[in-house]
Amino acid sequence: MIRIVNLYKKFGDFLALKGVSFDVNNGEVVGFVGLNGAGKTTTIKISAGVNFPTSGDVEIDGYSITKDKRKASRNVGWVPELPNFEPDVKALDYFVYLAGYYGISSQEAKNLGKKLLEEVGLSEWMNVKIGKFSQGMKKRFALAVSLAGNPNNFLFDEVLNGLDPAGMQFFKDLVIKMKNEGRAILFSSHILSEVENIADRVVFIHKGKIIGIKKMEDLRKMVSTNIVKAVVNNYNEALKVAEKYGKPAIVNGQIIISDFKGDISELSSELKPYGLIEIGYERQNLESVFFQLISESEKSESR
Repeated sequence: MIRIVNLYKKFGDFLALKGVSFDVNNGEVVGFVGLNGAGKTTTIKISAGVNFPTSGDVEIDGYSITKDKRKASRNVGWVPELPNFEPDVKALDYFVYLAGYYGISSQEAKNLGKKLLEEVGLSEWMNVKIGKFSQGMKKRFALAVSLAGNPNNFLFDEVLNGLDPAGMQFFKDLVIKMKNEGRAILFSSHILSEVENIADRVVFIHKGKIIGIKKMEDLRKMVSTNIVKAVVNNYNEALKVAEKYGKPAIVNGQIIISDFKGDISELSSELKPYGLIEIGYERQNLESVFFQLISESEKSESR
């Protein structure tokens, strides 16, 4: 189990995390969603023991990452967004070297490395220097390394970026397998459709703060309803009108109105003076929910 408790992190005068708290239970996959710079990678690096929090803590299977880092780190596998390995070392040799940190003997590590590198689709690249690997192949190698210590918990930071379709399917299958084995998995991703396909719960972060934690079953109920999309020239005045019909937010240059109530033809008439270009019903998706939460969060902060 991964337990993130009231994390704060400052970089100089910049407060990157502002009291981040949530759990990832055993046998659960949690998607971690936010814009670039929202605090996802910082949270994951602290959880992996790579960065130290300004205050707060992370517990990995009950071990504190700040007070008992050695035991906590041994219980978690981490795949960073941009894996950085020694380029002039062959993959299997490097795996054996890294496995030594888990107390695995050279021969045992060699056998394990062959098995895991084959599982992640790198069987033909075991004796090739990592410098010749593509970014997607480095991700696969990092996945193999994260499995070396057979941890109960995993942290995946934008692991889908750089993977080809086969690699993405492998990752999804791997996560489902881990979940069924009772492991705790936290993964961040910009590919929100994949979050919908894998996660049991989704944690939304914005500007260093958690703005929502939703069960996927509840999100599916939210995204199954019709919403109204409108494109106008004058957004400020149009938003005031849209507030009479539901919960509006500006998403990718469009006004998205969730919980729409009323007559769309009446809304269309009211929006015409503000340069209405397009209006219609649209099925909501996870991205729409995310931007709706951002809009509500920023409105709350401005009050």
